[in-house]
Amino acid sequence: VQLQASGGGLVQAGGSLRLLCAASGRTFGSMGWFRQAPGKEREFVAAISLTSGITYYTESVKARFSISRENGKNTVYLQMNSLSPEDTAIYYCAARVGVGISADLRQYAYWGQGTQVTVSS
Repeated sequence: VQLQASGGGLVQAGGSLRLLCAASGRTFGSMGWFRQAPGKEREFVAAISLTSGITYYTESVKARFSISRENGKNTVYLQMNSLSPEDTAIYYCAARVGVGISADLRQYAYWGQGTQVTVSS
């Protein structure tokens, strides 16, 4: 099983980035994005069911980020708009076999390597 995250980079405040996560090796029911800023714990960002397309976001990104999936594939995107320096973190994608979406990182058995997102002020 492999999860490959990409799309991170350096962007100015107010800008946008699109992250991609491609999972392979088995079939998953849902996938999510988490982030970890320096000195902080890893936190939930967004999740999506790969079967129903139902999504869930943490409150701080709900109006700015959008998670989507590529039908029939274990591939998800995270479109991030109106970025602020507070969004600076390593972003990790994760996958779980269960179809229900979850904000609990303990529910995800499979993780990607992370991609750095840096937002300058």
